[in-house]
Amino acid sequence: MMTQNDLLLAFYGDDFTGSTDALEFLSRAGAKTVLFMEPPRAEQLKRYQGLQAIGVAGKSRSMPAADMEKELRPAFAALRALGAPHVHYKVCSTFDSSPATGSIGKAMDIGAAIFPAPFIPVLGGAPALGRCCVFGHLFARMGIGSNGPIYRLDRHPSMSKHPVTPSDESDLRLHLARQTKKKMGLLDILQIAKPAGEARHALKDIIDSGAEAILFDALYENQMAGIGRLINDYALPGHSLFSVGSSGIEMALGAYWIEQGRLAPPQGWPTPGRAAPLLVVSGSCSPVTTAQIARACAQGFKEIEMNAGSIAANGCPPLMLQAYVTEAAALLKQGTSVIIHTGKGLPHAMAQAATAQVLGTALGLVVKELAKQTAVKRLVIAGGDTSGYAARSLGIEAVEMIAPLSPGAPLCRAYAPGSPVDGIEINLKGGQVGSDDYFGNVLEGK
Repeated sequence: MMTQNDLLLAFYGDDFTGSTDALEFLSRAGAKTVLFMEPPRAEQLKRYQGLQAIGVAGKSRSMPAADMEKELRPAFAALRALGAPHVHYKVCSTFDSSPATGSIGKAMDIGAAIFPAPFIPVLGGAPALGRCCVFGHLFARMGIGSNGPIYRLDRHPSMSKHPVTPSDESDLRLHLARQTKKKMGLLDILQIAKPAGEARHALKDIIDSGAEAILFDALYENQMAGIGRLINDYALPGHSLFSVGSSGIEMALGAYWIEQGRLAPPQGWPTPGRAAPLLVVSGSCSPVTTAQIARACAQGFKEIEMNAGSIAANGCPPLMLQAYVTEAAALLKQGTSVIIHTGKGLPHAMAQAATAQVLGTALGLVVKELAKQTAVKRLVIAGGDTSGYAARSLGIEAVEMIAPLSPGAPLCRAYAPGSPVDGIEINLKGGQVGSDDYFGNVLEGK
């Protein structure tokens, strides 16, 4: 069994695509990292040598708050048993959540009970992803890995209209105050910019004032190592520090560990190259993904739209799913890349009814059958809420990064013992990730 000397960090991601985001930034920093679908057992860990970080691709973002206790308490306890100095609850970089669905505050309450510490660090910014937190307010670029404009979160064209958890508050302290009663503090951008000793004293003053969770601003990438240092100061041997935030946590700690010489970034990654035909399945409602589907179809991809309403009403109807498999298999065997999706920009009512679990499972079942019938070597799963359920229905045990593609969405190798997707190259994309030509770039391995 691993000891605390082996692992630097363990994280639980609240959805699959967001978890690969954290996987990427740890791997880029030089940490040998594997992302599991469930908290790994001792015999599983033995199959992956030299690990310095592990993640669990969870599904709590789409869960009712009442169900999160049953999911997160045993998961956090399992991560605590690994003895890593840091345990991170990884959330979407736009803090998608509400008091009723995917409550980050609920996760904070559970984590605080399992990981006693002076405070919970909450990191709002991830500058490399176009996420900036200034005086507590979160700003987000339209499309991660694109050149889109940056909006305050409550005015963001996509996130302010999210079908399940629309953003109507950009101040993360107020956003989280709806979900937890913990007293929130803020280490603001001016304090972050101070010399290390002064920033450390400012943080201590906030802790001494009674703050139970402290939000860290972040605007520039060159601030991340300093933030990592401030957070790392409170991680004690044998007492994991529980933190909350986007992959900014991995960016900050990774940058600090590189600065300290504990990690060494890889000197380049292999170029994956073209893998045609490409299979894409999408449960994303984001307008970013909608634009990407349209661009791919203009480039020669063929789209197949699943009847999300019927699937939601009837589970995963075998005859309907088989019809999608038959159509897609014929195209793939001709060398045509295919996008199977549950609807571009689903209306709010349908998105509520067509649950992430049902749609994600349906997409996974279709992919599993296509992997049996065709020679597809590269797969994209788009949609944060649905991706975890799709991966689980595929029998995936874990994934490991093999090459960067777009920030927050690396190309990975899937480990799926006994499944037809074992060894497949897989790319997991959140709804907000990528430029319009995203799917074409994944096809070419760019």
